[in-house]
Amino acid sequence: MSAPHQHVTIAVVAYPRGSELDEFQPLEDIAGVHLRWARTQADVAGADWIILPGSADTAADLAWLRAQGLDRAVAEHAGRGGRVLGIGGGLQMLGEALVDPNAIAGNGPGLGLLPLATLVEANGTVRRHAVRFEELAGPWSPLSRLAMEGYEIRQGRTVQHAGMAAGRVALPGGLGWQNAQGSVLGLYLHGLFDDAGVLQALFTC
Repeated sequence: MSAPHQHVTIAVVAYPRGSELDEFQPLEDIAGVHLRWARTQADVAGADWIILPGSADTAADLAWLRAQGLDRAVAEHAGRGGRVLGIGGGLQMLGEALVDPNAIAGNGPGLGLLPLATLVEANGTVRRHAVRFEELAGPWSPLSRLAMEGYEIRQGRTVQHAGMAAGRVALPGGLGWQNAQGSVLGLYLHGLFDDAGVLQALFTC
């Protein structure tokens, strides 16, 4: 792969129950990209991207993230136009609320960076998808109309939050959303960085 157009620091939040973390391994092999595992506010300071990965217990990891003050750090980063990416449980954290009518994991507010609400369900979903990104805005616009394949692993159903300003659909079929500003992208699709076309679009001229 050709050299990236700039040096990029990517902070992946390493909460205690993080899952599917091996999907970020390809980032360590890109010249000019510095991958940082983040557990404190200091770890995300100065990062160009912040990634919220999958989680085996979204509610618990969201509580941990708040206890570290990382909720404020992520919100401030997004507000400045910095890239924020949530995948799987990370997408759910970016929404307005986790709604748990069956007391599986617990109700609670999300980070409020995407106009979404997630209904926690007992049964999970695992399946592969071949999809194409919609037209995206802001720093994620290089992914616009790009085709990719990936895998969906999730527990819960996420929908647009009633009464909130509509976000932008990033992937069809309820697999991804973007905030109106364009800085925040949430996906249910894992395997983004295994796709050569994605890496080409995001990291090369």
